Amino acid sequence: MGTTTADTTKTASPHTTEAKSRFNAALDEAKAGAAALGDEAKLRASEYRNKAKTSGDNWSSDAKVKSRDLANDGKRKASEALTGLSRVIDENAATLDEKVGPKYGDYARSASKSLQDNARKLDEKSLDELADESREAIRRSPATAVGLAALVGFFFARLFR
Repeated sequence: MGTTTADTTKTASPHTTEAKSRFNAALDEAKAGAAALGDEAKLRASEYRNKAKTSGDNWSSDAKVKSRDLANDGKRKASEALTGLSRVIDENAATLDEKVGPKYGDYARSASKSLQDNARKLDEKSLDELADESREAIRRSPATAVGLAALVGFFFARLFR
């Protein structure tokens, strides 16, 4: 038969519990950082929106420039957040090796490398390239795009609650 949660809890070593605790703390820290970035982006967007409303005829061009700056800043911060999360996971991989086993440490290193690669790719691409790739992905698989958008919306709703 299968192992129940109660069975695994009884057999978990203090090291496993510590490793899980550290990993969960790192994830909580990443969530808090993302929430702070979201709040900052909302505040800046609100400031730019108010500024654009009062700027007269040039509001459209100013808003485009500001939104592009904001988008570039957001892209940079997202890349930094991915890199930071990658670093935290990488730092905890050795602990996972010791406490839980090398298999889990390898999983953590693999996740860390994947996050680092995605951060690098995000840095290398322009906003136009990212927009084009997004449009193409939506054209190829609209159902997946709608499902992903719903999932992201749910995530942000839970994050900003």
